[in-house]
Amino acid sequence: MGPLEGIKIVEISALGPGPMCGMFLADLGAEVTVIQRKGGDSGALIDLVTKGKYAISNRGKRSIALDLKNPVAAEVALDIIRDSDALIEGFRPGVMERLGLGPETCLELNPALIYGRMTGWGQCGPLANCAGHDINYIALSGALYYSGHREEAPFAPPTLVGDVGGGALMLALGIVAGILNARKTGKGQVIDAAITDGTAVMTSLLYSFHQAGVWSNQRGDNIIDSATPWYGTYECADGRYISVGALEARFYNLLMEKCGLANEPGFNNQFDKTRWSRAKGEMASLFKTRTRDQWCELLEGTDACFAPVLDFVEAAAHPHNRHRETFLEIDGVLQPAPAPRFSGTPAEIRSSPPLEGEHTESILSSLGYKEPLIESLRYQGVI
Repeated sequence: MGPLEGIKIVEISALGPGPMCGMFLADLGAEVTVIQRKGGDSGALIDLVTKGKYAISNRGKRSIALDLKNPVAAEVALDIIRDSDALIEGFRPGVMERLGLGPETCLELNPALIYGRMTGWGQCGPLANCAGHDINYIALSGALYYSGHREEAPFAPPTLVGDVGGGALMLALGIVAGILNARKTGKGQVIDAAITDGTAVMTSLLYSFHQAGVWSNQRGDNIIDSATPWYGTYECADGRYISVGALEARFYNLLMEKCGLANEPGFNNQFDKTRWSRAKGEMASLFKTRTRDQWCELLEGTDACFAPVLDFVEAAAHPHNRHRETFLEIDGVLQPAPAPRFSGTPAEIRSSPPLEGEHTESILSSLGYKEPLIESLRYQGVI
């Protein structure tokens, strides 16, 4: 029984951060009902990750399939919304209103509802109605600029910074906060969760550095953006990679000692920028003299701030992750386990991702729909 047991969420199926937000809440015990588009076909690649057992972000949810372009389907959706604590939608501004499911309608029906709107650019602003993806949102937020080496174009991990961090997690926090407030006041509200806003908030520490004058506007010129020899990734003799992040002096000194560089003049002043470029080249050459496993044997488990760079298969097999059960397998699908950990109300994955519309009849029955009405909805093509 997770900490959100008893909370009811309705999610209007979409791509990216909306379903991830619903997954986070479902992992923590919320009852998440996802309204999927009846008979929708978004293409083989998209359907692969939005439907069936590989749609990890749908784990733990119930599914009802509706043709939301049918006005009768909107009435069914409103019955589900009436019985929910929060709603998640991820369309462009105005789409939910055209479906008859806008916030005014829903809040009139359910005044305590938390209406979560997940978009890239937000509900207002010059770009609000433009298409975009994770890379565009983090670019506009300033976060992408500092990712990468000075001599190369910026790059960032796919979907993690914007869709997940600035989007799904921010909306999940907003929904939980909104529900807490609604239970105190009886009043719901709309949450405008823009990935651009959320990602900007995530850069607050870097803004602290920048405003204090210790972070320049030049990419690859700062302490944790690939400029320094002691914070970055390096290729090993076997073509694999390791990471070091020895920011503090005591960790840096240990790293230098372990690597045999403690007495080298180019490494005796950690924050001397004039030495960084040459020292980085020397460390790159050094790390290429041994395999990744050999460097792990020397540095892993010490305070040198070290870790091997692992792919998905390797990460799941690493002893630390196996000990913590960070990854698990459900129906043959390897996936990350719920996080964070709760001592008294542990999170869990209650079920595999549902088939499209798998729970349609049971959901309608729980709302009081009788079999003749369900058959009528099926005949009309609503379900």
